[in-house]
Amino acid sequence: MQWHDRIGRRLRLKDLHTLQTVAEVGSMAKASRRLGLSQPAISKAITDMEHAVGAALLDRTSRGVELTECGRLLVDRTRVVFDEIKLGVTDIVQRSDPAQGLVAIGTTEPVTAIVTEIIGHLVRRYPGIRYHITIGDRDALEHALRQRMLDLAITRWAPLPVADDLSAEVLFRSSLAVMAERRHPLLRSRKKLKLSELMQEQWTLSPPDSFLGRTGAELFRRHNLPLPPTTVTTISIYMRLNLLASSRFITLLPMQILRMRSSSAWLRALNVDLGDTSAPIASITLKGRQAGGAVKLFQEASREVCKALVGVN
Repeated sequence: MQWHDRIGRRLRLKDLHTLQTVAEVGSMAKASRRLGLSQPAISKAITDMEHAVGAALLDRTSRGVELTECGRLLVDRTRVVFDEIKLGVTDIVQRSDPAQGLVAIGTTEPVTAIVTEIIGHLVRRYPGIRYHITIGDRDALEHALRQRMLDLAITRWAPLPVADDLSAEVLFRSSLAVMAERRHPLLRSRKKLKLSELMQEQWTLSPPDSFLGRTGAELFRRHNLPLPPTTVTTISIYMRLNLLASSRFITLLPMQILRMRSSSAWLRALNVDLGDTSAPIASITLKGRQAGGAVKLFQEASREVCKALVGVN
């Protein structure tokens, strides 16, 4: 039997999907419930594929099943195949109207302000586009890009260059600032403040194990300072902004947040000497993965919106 006959006739997409599901859930029983197939049917599909490729794909253990090295290779390639099929169907649907479809976006929590602005800009022009937003740290976003779970990720990116399998388009550079509500007493000072003068203020900061928390800790270290006593520690920018709006808290945030419609009227940056805190904000994609029409529209809108943000970097 020729190679293409063995693959074409014995490795069916349905069976590859079954293998992928078994690998995800870790047992035949769980895969049976998810797929609506009997366990014998799943076992037969796996066995047929093992005969077709001439190698074991799963290790059966008392705790369930795990992919063998050959199984991981096949599942990794299967993920690419299904992703390309999905993109092909999306392209067909969008031929008549590119302003339809789903854009899967990843971002770190501090950069959600930018993504919010981009979506707000785009939804007025193309209300038919849908968005799925994943928030995580940079390592998790890179992994999701490689697993083809995201179309792109927008995040503070340092250092450059990126990994060999990823592409980065720098949208603009962003700096950090100490921020407060516009009536905060510190805003009355006309002199440039030193970070050391703010150590006894009421701070709300990101957790030390978060991206912005690590960035903030490094900033204080550069000024030979420990982290200040922190009244409220939270990863939520929304909560920190509410604390600033309702009391005399101060916080450390990216400058582009001053451009958010929800905070631009009342939020201010204190005149504090922080030194150079700038870093690139970039759109990260997986090399070789074709972008659909809706993704291309989002990328174009990203450039337009971020060009306007250059004035606050």
